[in-house]
Parts: sequence; C-alpha cells; structure tokens
Amino acid sequence: MKVPQQITVIQVVTILVSTIIGVGVLALPLFAVRTADSGAPFVTFLGTCLAFFGVIIITILGKRYPSKTIIIYSEDIIGKWLARMGSLLVIGFFAVLTSLTAREFGEVVVTAVLKSTPVEITVIVMLLLAAISTRSDIFTFTYIHQFYFPFLLVPVLVIASLSLKNAEMINLLPLWGNEQHDLLKGVLTVAALFQGSFILTMIIPAMRNPHRVMKASVWAMVISGGLYITIVVATVGLFGAEEIKKLLWPTLELAKATSLPANILERLDAAFLAVWVTAVFTSLLSSYYLTIQSVSKLLRLRDHGMFSFFLLPFVFVLAMVPQNIMQMYDIIEFVSRCGLMITILYPSVLLIVAIIRGKREDRNEDTAMDKPS
Repeated sequence: MKVPQQITVIQVVTILVSTIIGVGVLALPLFAVRTADSGAPFVTFLGTCLAFFGVIIITILGKRYPSKTIIIYSEDIIGKWLARMGSLLVIGFFAVLTSLTAREFGEVVVTAVLKSTPVEITVIVMLLLAAISTRSDIFTFTYIHQFYFPFLLVPVLVIASLSLKNAEMINLLPLWGNEQHDLLKGVLTVAALFQGSFILTMIIPAMRNPHRVMKASVWAMVISGGLYITIVVATVGLFGAEEIKKLLWPTLELAKATSLPANILERLDAAFLAVWVTAVFTSLLSSYYLTIQSVSKLLRLRDHGMFSFFLLPFVFVLAMVPQNIMQMYDIIEFVSRCGLMITILYPSVLLIVAIIRGKREDRNEDTAMDKPS
C-alpha cells in the first residue's frame, strides 16, 4: 500500500531544527566551558561539525533507500539478525533519551518555576502530551513541528542577539581555551545534543522529493548549529568561563541578564522559559515518535499508535532513575556520548557495507514506505 509522499524540504528543515534545539540548550555553555574554558565556542563548533558528519551519513543512506526507514534497509545491507540487533539498540537508546529529556525538563520546572510541585508530576504530564501527539501519522507530526517552529526560533535568536551587545570579547580569549585535555570529551558532548536529527531516517520515506533531502539537512544543521554557537558566544562573552562553571543553567541566566530596548522587558527569563518548554516538547515528541515508529517497523505492523501508551510506563520509570540533578547530568553526558556510536558510527558502518556490496533500493519496487508483512 502506497503512503502519500507530501513532506517538503522546508518542512524537513523545521522538523530537524525544532528537534535539535531542545532541553540541552540550558546547560550547553556549561558543558562546553568545563572542557575548554574560553574555548567553549570552538568546542561547540567542532561538536557541530561532528554532528553534521553524522547527519550527512544518514542523508546519503536515506537517498540510497528513499522509501524505507533504517529499521528496514539495514536488514538488506547487513542481514536480518545483525540489523535487528542494531534496531534494538536504536530503540533502547531513544527510549532512554526520551526519559532523560523528560526528567531534565521536570527538574528545571520544579527548580525554577513550580517549586512545590513533585518532579514526577511534571515528567508524567510532558510524557503524556508526547504520547498523545505521537498517535497521529507522520504528516500531523510534521504540522506540529511546523506550527511551533517560529515560536521556537525567533525568540531564541532575539535573546541571543540582544545579549551579544553586553558581551566582553576579552572573555572569549584565547579562542582555543587554556587547556585542551578534555577537548574531545567536550566535542562529543556537544555533538550528542544533535542526536535528535536521527528522526530524519523516519522522515525521508514520506518526503515529496527524497533526493532533495541533502539540501534540507545542510540548512537544518547551519541554523541549529549557528544558534548553538551564538548562545555559547553570548554566554561566555557576558559571564566569562569561570563564572559559568558556577551556574547550573547558564542560558537561563543569560535570559535574565538580557532586556529589550527601552526596557520594555527588563528580564526575558520568563519568556525564554515559555519558549524552552516548546523546544522540549518538540524534541521529546521526535524522540518518542522515533522510538515507537521503530518498534512498529521492527515488528512489521501497520499502525504505531498502539505503542504510544504501552511504552509510557517504561519511559517514566527510566526517567525516575537518577537520584538528583547532578547524577542526572552525569548520566545524560555518559548516555549521550555512548549514543554517538548508534547515531553516527552505526549508520557509517551501514553506508560503508552498502557501498562495498553495491546495495541500494530497487527503483522498481512498488513501495513508498516500509511494506508490512
């Protein structure tokens, strides 16, 4: 049965950007500064380049199999059993990533806004919103991202741009930082913030013109990577590396220190938190959608909706595993860096094997997406 291919290049860009810009934006400057001090923007740039490489690999693979997801075409490349093991790793990783995203959201909300609310309540509410939204098809999923995209991108750009006027360029010197012994760790941590771009493997089969996906990937990485670098430059330039090491969420402090011209709004942290909640929702939506879609494709089912609430208790339990904020961030850094083996290394291996074996989709195959058996 053919599924209509309707998603445009612009819609793919909105999905990728709104997925990448998520919960990690609050702690991004802290992660970068811990590894390179004033070289945080340089680390962010290198991390963006590494993530860009991973997206290019996924894009090239997707163009070789324009009507199939990675869950299906991996079986054609490396065989059924190896591919299913890889698919289980993908499913497990994104289930954990969804849980950690929800937990980080809950911790920020109960710490900064709803101080008397149990963290379990905020976590389950966000997971329920994601579960309800993921029951729809890929096109409704696309429209949700498209609707929230301007509300996400414009305010963050405004806040980052306004804060640059108060930045001290001396805080950004030396450009490569004082110490580089943890440079690789910082690059991997920053690159891990882009792992939501793996949702591209589910979007390509529904594109109107899958062979234009490279254009969408490049634009999405330029926009999201540029935004991340701008935030880090503004934060380090305003506070300095040593001060940032004392802050838990430097980007939130950046919003507090930024005001609109003529003091229309003296602090933008309330507005920023509203935008951040939107960013968390779109990122959580993508990771949860990727998880349940992958399960559905692995089991060759026509409908993924049945898994929306079935997986919810497991994700919630995983979200409650960290005992406190510091342990949560330690787990997030470790899991995210390990996840690069799934989101970058695994597709790279698939692409190399596909090229060596000359594997690509049969152009005469009469399927627009994975055909259930």
